[in-house]
Amino acid sequence: QVQLVESGGGLVQPGGSLRLSCAASGSILSTVVMGWYRQAPGKQRELVATITRGGRIDYADSVQGRFTISRDNAKNTVYLQMNSLKPEDTAVYFCNLGLLAFGVRRDYWGQGTQVTVSS
Repeated sequence: QVQLVESGGGLVQPGGSLRLSCAASGSILSTVVMGWYRQAPGKQRELVATITRGGRIDYADSVQGRFTISRDNAKNTVYLQMNSLKPEDTAVYFCNLGLLAFGVRRDYWGQGTQVTVSS
């Protein structure tokens, strides 16, 4: 089993910063990618940023240059530093972990953490 525990969401003014954390535990030796997705009310869940086991990083165009994804392998934790936040960044942010089990990709999700950007 895999457990993902997120923290760091909250209310911030436009232009402010937040850092999200996601700690993974359980059977995660075959992890190939971790990342963050978000879902705003009435919208589909969308990719924010991912980091692969090999260190490849991808960002959504909407957050490029403002958000930074990083990881601490010793702590099995991935972070999302969010700067210059905008009201349109308001959403529930979900941590994702993808691993290979018998050659098949399996995805696990955290419970989600609310980020609200408002004055």
